[in-house]
Amino acid sequence: MPYVESSIHIQGSRDIAYSMAKEMENYPLYMESVQEVRVLTRDPEENSTITKWVTNVDGRVIRWTEKDIFDDEAKTISYRQISGDLKKFEGEWRFQTEGDGTLVTLTVDFEFGIPMLAGLLNPILKKKTQANCEAMLRAIKDHVEKQKFSRSEDVV
Repeated sequence: MPYVESSIHIQGSRDIAYSMAKEMENYPLYMESVQEVRVLTRDPEENSTITKWVTNVDGRVIRWTEKDIFDDEAKTISYRQISGDLKKFEGEWRFQTEGDGTLVTLTVDFEFGIPMLAGLLNPILKKKTQANCEAMLRAIKDHVEKQKFSRSEDVV
């Protein structure tokens, strides 16, 4: 089962980066590969959502529904596919204060679901997933830093 972990440093507060990441329904506005994210349910008691995703990675449309659990104290978002195109798809977003900014880490643990082709496909899928994670992290970084600088311009 392929596992991918990517990190990026953002010049911005941990709280702002985490808040933006929690607003998954806005991802299509600034993440190229994410076509749609719909929040199907919100559970305030569990601090979780059920979200439906449509992505396009190199011309391949992938659809799934996931459960997202938000830990506002630890600033983590755990997700797990509950139905969809892959056999397994789960991971975590972590937000840690680092110096004057935030280190954001995104993990993905997935399984394509065709054992006979796993040896051939897993290295390719892992590379594509790594690239997609890095693109998502860059998009969050750009979005957070743009917000930070536009707010500081308002103050001046």
